[in-house]
Amino acid sequence: MTLHKKKLAGFAASLALAATIALPSIASAALTENDLGINAINNSIQLSSGDVRQTTAKIITAALGFLGIIAVVIVLLGGFKYMISGGNEEKTTEAKNLIVSGIIGLAIILSAWAITTFVISRLLNATA
Repeated sequence: MTLHKKKLAGFAASLALAATIALPSIASAALTENDLGINAINNSIQLSSGDVRQTTAKIITAALGFLGIIAVVIVLLGGFKYMISGGNEEKTTEAKNLIVSGIIGLAIILSAWAITTFVISRLLNATA
């Protein structure tokens, strides 16, 4: 095993250990005994408390937020690949393409969020 692979394996093991320690405490802090299943989702999004238009806006906002997280992860993955490319042109080009794709995806998601927010707010103002 080369030194690079040993360092990468050590980093992965450290990251897995940190996730194993941190994730259960985060998950248990977020939910109580009464907030399991549907009540947890209903309390965080509150789907049944409003108008259909407001519910639709909340669902779209949640979906776009999830897609935004995915786009940021793609950019981070591209940056990580760029750092470990070791000067290899093929790997560097692949990493740059990932970064550019992630940024373009983020721009599309932000534009969709802005358009959705504008349309929903105008729709709510017009029908209220």
